[in-house]
Amino acid sequence: ELENQLATKSRTLDELKQSLALNGSAEQTPEALSVSIAELCEMVDSIASQVAQLKTSMQSILEQWRVYDKVYAEVSLMTTRYLYCIDQCKPSLVSLEALKNQVKTLQ
Repeated sequence: ELENQLATKSRTLDELKQSLALNGSAEQTPEALSVSIAELCEMVDSIASQVAQLKTSMQSILEQWRVYDKVYAEVSLMTTRYLYCIDQCKPSLVSLEALKNQVKTLQ
């Protein structure tokens, strides 16, 4: 989206350059306008460079999040499995009275 907006602004700037080159301006001298346009062009180039760097950085961050999500899912699954195993392997707690009654019944 930023790249599209930047391209639109760049086209507008080019149109402005052409318009000023053809018509001139009564308010400012051509030299002052060309300096302003040159500054605007430098700003557009700088912004385009920043957008490219931001895009590269965001792609890197997105890839890191994908790796994180994958590892998180694996850890979550393993944790669930371990909790199930621990629950199944727990010895049942029986009181001394219950054991005595069971012995008596078996005798």
